Amino acid sequence: MSIESIEQLRNLYAAPKERAIRKQLTHLDVYCRRFISLSPFLVLASSDADGRTDASPRGGDPGFVKVPNDSTLLIPDAPGNNRLDSLENIVTTSQVGLLFVIPGVDETLRANGIAILSDAERDNDLCANERRRPKLVIRVSVREAYLHCAKALMRSRLWSADSQIDRAALPTLGQMINDQTGIDAPVETQGEMVRRYQRDL
Repeated sequence: MSIESIEQLRNLYAAPKERAIRKQLTHLDVYCRRFISLSPFLVLASSDADGRTDASPRGGDPGFVKVPNDSTLLIPDAPGNNRLDSLENIVTTSQVGLLFVIPGVDETLRANGIAILSDAERDNDLCANERRRPKLVIRVSVREAYLHCAKALMRSRLWSADSQIDRAALPTLGQMINDQTGIDAPVETQGEMVRRYQRDL
């Protein structure tokens, strides 16, 4: 049997507590802004006009995402694989969801809003660092923001040293992609890949 209605779904769970409802803000308060200033990593979720969804990792130095005011986030775009899945989705639907993570902290911060792609000089200047000035910035108008409880990261033991997986448990990325695509290309070692990436971080 599958769950096919909100009523069926809600019958499986208790009603959310008042605290869980009221913690959702319509702006970025002092705690949200502090969280973002410490975060070197986020996941950006978006979807296209047909509802196909995408989740893309974004990273940089802590505070690489700028908060010019309590309703705006600026996420600098950085070099990637040029598929531009997230960016095309933003052009198409403008809807995004963000999950901010701080290493060593089990709580996360969620923010949802309306995004545009900005190549405005002021936005690019604000997001520039010693390595690069971005070609464009994802400017998010925040509609909802709330701190998310620690349970998922506690269950996963994400920050525990003894839960880390040896990279050798998987083939190199190049080998896996060669096998998936049938493309017969030279396979880099893990070390070679890391050195190549380091030049363009």
